[in-house]
Amino acid sequence: MREALNLAHHAASLGEVPIGAIVVKDGQVIGRGYNRREIDKNPLAHAELLAIQEAAKILGGWRLSGSTLYVTLEPCPMCAGAIVQSRIDRLVYGARDPKAGCAGTLMNLVIEPRFNHQAEVVGGILEEEAAQSLKNFFQTLRAKEKGSFSP
Repeated sequence: MREALNLAHHAASLGEVPIGAIVVKDGQVIGRGYNRREIDKNPLAHAELLAIQEAAKILGGWRLSGSTLYVTLEPCPMCAGAIVQSRIDRLVYGARDPKAGCAGTLMNLVIEPRFNHQAEVVGGILEEEAAQSLKNFFQTLRAKEKGSFSP
């Protein structure tokens, strides 16, 4: 989770929402990602999706069975769907997302029994640090928008 938080901090330094993700298999990081929606002008450029894409490329296939995804914020519906579709076995996240969290907060798509795959979910890992990073980012953004930001 520490590496995912480092990626989140990097995203914030680029003006992106500070969310970072890594995919680990057999003790090795095989995928990394951080939010790039603003940079790439792409609504699909979520940290989780980018980490999953890189992991699939490294493994040479779309099935990521036996892997764990670590992400600093509870996945949204799109990313929860990608976890199921890529057959990731375990999801570990930091902060809960009361507005879009689909790994237990609003709903739990990653353990939905009607899907053909479910992932184990562990939430709240380094939760305070992950949540504080998001709070700081949005406070700074709001201050800039109001014109009261001073570097």
